[in-house]
Amino acid sequence: MDGKRIQDYWSSEVDALIRTYRQFETLIPASSRAGAEHRGEDGRFVEDLIREYLARYLPRGLEVLTGFILRPAVKTGDFGRERSDEVDRHSTQLDIIVFDSENCPVFQRFGSSVIVPPEGVIAVISVKKHLNDGDVKKECEALYEAASLCQVIGMGGPKQKIRGPYLAIISVKSNIEKTRTDTLDWIFAQISSTYAEKDNLKFDQLVGFVGALDEWSIFKRRPTGNLTKAEYVGLMHQDSESHLGLQFLLTGVLSVFYDASRRNLRRPGFTAFPSNRPHDRNLGSIPCVLLR
Repeated sequence: MDGKRIQDYWSSEVDALIRTYRQFETLIPASSRAGAEHRGEDGRFVEDLIREYLARYLPRGLEVLTGFILRPAVKTGDFGRERSDEVDRHSTQLDIIVFDSENCPVFQRFGSSVIVPPEGVIAVISVKKHLNDGDVKKECEALYEAASLCQVIGMGGPKQKIRGPYLAIISVKSNIEKTRTDTLDWIFAQISSTYAEKDNLKFDQLVGFVGALDEWSIFKRRPTGNLTKAEYVGLMHQDSESHLGLQFLLTGVLSVFYDASRRNLRRPGFTAFPSNRPHDRNLGSIPCVLLR
């Protein structure tokens, strides 16, 4: 298979994204550290950049928003009482929520900030300008809680759960302590420890991607056969591989949006990973009991 044109195209887009951020640093520089002068605005600018780039390429019915997921303990469908023993629950504030607003309503909206029901959540993405040592477990925990809110059933009733949202942590650059013997192994250990004491862990509740756009990617492999664990692998980005991070995000979002549990449409050929590109590291696996 080929796809080189698509790889080159996505690489150019990521390079442009990173250049745009560096222009922001150039115009509003910090006097005593790397980055822009105002930390809060610095981080929001990165979130806005990632949202803008995702919104360019996703189907029109998907909005790239920020805000909260609210799971009300109410009837669903015509007679669904699967939440009768629950209480109303909501997430923490989430950096990016990819939401199917064409098919699902919104509780409240303030510009791009929203409160949404779980049925329409296609992806939840944590965004960091620089990924630091303390961020990995914290963000994985927040994504786990968001995914737990989004366990909902389809038209077939309680035995047919729809595919959960794609979960990701993305940063422009990694600030993980450089003295560590192996960054990818250390990050996977942080991911694994987040889920170590979770009961009845589902594959869909596990983070799908953690990456620094211009450095490395860690991703969860597709499940095969009898599902007992989620396997993770790592890639160190080589020359001309800046496309990897954005492609993982787009592929993950589209794989949920076009999943058979959500709609009867075949996913288009839209992303292209290098054929026969070996993984740089098989990082390990995390036990899980069910797909969703």
